[in-house]
Amino acid sequence: MSGFFDTKIEYLKGVGPQKAALINKELDIFTFGEMLQHYPFRYEDRTKYYKIADIRSDLQQVQLVGTVSSLEIIGDGRKKRLVAQFRDETGLIELTWFKGIQWVSKRLVKGVPMVVFGKPQQFGRKISIAHPEIEPLTHKQEKEASFQPVYPTTEKLRSRYLDSKGISKIIETLLPLVLPKIPETLPLSLCQSLRLERKPVALKEIHFPSGQQALKIALYRLKFEEFFFLQLRLLKMNLARTEKFRGKVLDKTGLLTKFYKEFLPFDLTNAQKRVIKEIYSNLKSGLQMNRLVQGDVGSGKTIVAFICLLVAVDSGYQTCLMAPTEILATQHYEGLKDFSEQMGLKIALLTGSTNKKNRAIIHEASGELNLLVGTHALLEDVVVFKQLGLAIIDEQHRFGVAQRAKLWGKNSDFYPHVLVMTATPIPRTLAMTVYGDLDISVIDELPAGRKAIQTVHRYDKDRLKVFGFLKKEIAKGRQVYIVYPLIEDSEKSDLKSLMDGYESICRAFPEMPVGILHGNMKPADKEFEMNRFVKDETKIMVATTVIEVGVNVPNASVMVIENAERFGLSQLHQLRGRVGRGSDQSYCILMSKYELSKDSRVRLDTMVRTNDGFEIADVDLRLRGPGDLAGTQQSGITDLKIADIGKDSEILVQARASAQSILEKDPHLKELENKPIADQLSRLRKNEMNWSRIS
Repeated sequence: MSGFFDTKIEYLKGVGPQKAALINKELDIFTFGEMLQHYPFRYEDRTKYYKIADIRSDLQQVQLVGTVSSLEIIGDGRKKRLVAQFRDETGLIELTWFKGIQWVSKRLVKGVPMVVFGKPQQFGRKISIAHPEIEPLTHKQEKEASFQPVYPTTEKLRSRYLDSKGISKIIETLLPLVLPKIPETLPLSLCQSLRLERKPVALKEIHFPSGQQALKIALYRLKFEEFFFLQLRLLKMNLARTEKFRGKVLDKTGLLTKFYKEFLPFDLTNAQKRVIKEIYSNLKSGLQMNRLVQGDVGSGKTIVAFICLLVAVDSGYQTCLMAPTEILATQHYEGLKDFSEQMGLKIALLTGSTNKKNRAIIHEASGELNLLVGTHALLEDVVVFKQLGLAIIDEQHRFGVAQRAKLWGKNSDFYPHVLVMTATPIPRTLAMTVYGDLDISVIDELPAGRKAIQTVHRYDKDRLKVFGFLKKEIAKGRQVYIVYPLIEDSEKSDLKSLMDGYESICRAFPEMPVGILHGNMKPADKEFEMNRFVKDETKIMVATTVIEVGVNVPNASVMVIENAERFGLSQLHQLRGRVGRGSDQSYCILMSKYELSKDSRVRLDTMVRTNDGFEIADVDLRLRGPGDLAGTQQSGITDLKIADIGKDSEILVQARASAQSILEKDPHLKELENKPIADQLSRLRKNEMNWSRIS
């Protein structure tokens, strides 16, 4: 049966080899099954006919019935156009064509009833329609007015008459052939309990809806199914991992209790306590932990990780903490060194800059250390652990799968427990998908006493006022970041902007020591500049986004972001998190040009309105879509053909709950009732393997 859906589209009547080759190349569609899943992206409502007297320019599209009363070609050369006067019993409207004039004029017959469809536009007091669709009125049109699908296409396809209408005709030919052969992919009991439409009906309605309600029901069914199988596969992966990889039992709490009672310098938030309990329940379960801890900048993830690694050390195992940059690894090391020494733990730092002598000492002692902090230098073969019980990975999306696998393979006979941390708040629905095979903990509370960062948006014309404000803050003993974009595709001009900005800051603040930091500098120079800022030797740091993650300077209380409209929302939020580390009131000033796109304005307004990283991440998901936010493109997200993680979150949550419920009762899908699911999973796996046709 699946073989039929794998039939090449060139064998469909009306397609043939030439059109098929074009569709293959332009739309990446090769088979009947793929053509069936080329869904419309919108629908034109052909159920309603307007009267000319009722037309307004703010209407999206209108359909009219009337006759052409006059026709003339006006102008010549580029200004040549065909103008028709079109009337019904209520009035007159002008129709205009600038292209295909000869072809259109042959089809327009005066006095014959015709149907016109297009977007009304206002010029002065007149409303007209440019390049409308126009065809003779038939009895069938009047009786069978419908929602007409509009399909994604390309300029090349349009030039070969494969516009939306051309694709619609192909699918109209295909549907009668495939619909009788489409299997139901969800259990009957699930379809009944959630009132899901049968799959063949949903596919027919998605392409050629019989009405608004039928279309809504079909959309829900197909979106649910897409999310259901995506979540089912992730949950099965998690299940397979926990069955396959048993974890060492880490349950000793003596060190943890001692640290909590004698050395913890502040009270933990309720969110931190909750997450520690979730991690501890994994560590003592005997199953390998694979948990993501996400928390906003400054929410206290590192201290949670340290408290959990005390359980591993107390249980007789080693631990490591891997960070993506030297700055971040060094910050973790400095932050944990005092705690480790108070607890009598052996700790070391290993990065690319560690000198030969110290590197040799660390390599020699790596089997004895309780905690090794570092960058990807931890992955080198010479770093040998005796028994690595807990691996903590910070900002996991910056490491490739192969790098992480190498860390997990450091033990010969068992996998370590893995704790992943990220300071990038991920919307719950995206986390379910990107990290769907991980257990997720969220630290959604900031420590007491932290003042909310005040964020304002200023234009270039306000620069002198902004400089005046910076002078006042520096006079209070504070420090300032000024951040410029450095985007790869315009790196030269961006670097020039940074250097120009540095010079203008030096001129505006002649008495102040100013530092500069960007990714093109040598590591030693970067460290020198950063250390000067940390020690308060420079008052202003002009930088690119290299300071986005991992710089902790409590005295820095002002962040100025130049060309803020060029940054993504999550990046703006990460940058803002570099201030507000101390007890002083902190500020973030977003500088931009006056003319802004709609999305840019939404981003900047969101930053001014809220400090909540999860709310910001939700807006970012709606603006950018999941592909950009996921970092390394995750399989599944970009495979979605009809569902949208940003807009269909409620359906995603329901689909995941349904998948979980089914797997809890029947983890290996052996029951007869779940056979449709098992069969569909098998088909999906087969399609995943079929990459050869593309190359």
